[in-house]
Amino acid sequence: MRKVVTGMGFGIRTGMVSVFVAGFALAAGAASAQAPVLKGDPVHGKAISYTCLGCHGVDGYRNAYPNYSVPKLGGQHPEYLIAALQEYKGDQRSMVTMHSQASELSDQDMADIAAFFSGTVLTPEPRPANAPPAPAAVAVCAACHGATGISTVPNYPILAGQHADYLKREIGEYKNGGRKNAIMSAMAATIKDSDVDALADYFSRMKPSLSTLQRPTTILTVGR
Repeated sequence: MRKVVTGMGFGIRTGMVSVFVAGFALAAGAASAQAPVLKGDPVHGKAISYTCLGCHGVDGYRNAYPNYSVPKLGGQHPEYLIAALQEYKGDQRSMVTMHSQASELSDQDMADIAAFFSGTVLTPEPRPANAPPAPAAVAVCAACHGATGISTVPNYPILAGQHADYLKREIGEYKNGGRKNAIMSAMAATIKDSDVDALADYFSRMKPSLSTLQRPTTILTVGR
């Protein structure tokens, strides 16, 4: 039986996480204020996204080794997509294919691709009265990602509707050092292995949800 988020304990736990995250957000904001903000061009982003769409433009597409669903990007914060590409280009994320792709992109290319893929960014809606109860571990995530998985801070990714197996992989990567992010590594370390499945399942069912953009139909993709 799942534990339901109720009572003062949840409020205290969420409050502690919120205070911790608020301090980080202020520091991150001060740093980002010094960097120029690039405006993305979705038209150019679409033109240079043909290799991206080979994986991220196919419903149900899976990475082979290891095997997991390729993430949905439609509706995601463009700021987060840019940050993710920068981390793949650097050494903060250990994924050879994405490192190779991101290494070829300029900062402007990243902004353009992010603008194309994000499209209309999701916005939070009231949680339906008949929504499934939230696992207790959601308290760790809700301060940044929102109670229904839709964050209001652009640098924090939206989780709503993301593939459950991908979310599980993300948490595992932060736990084992495959992804290097001080805040997420600290947060992931507090999540019990027994709670990971429940968390991933919960956020994957939330709506409105992220979506998969469709790549252009070619002779190679007809019927897929």
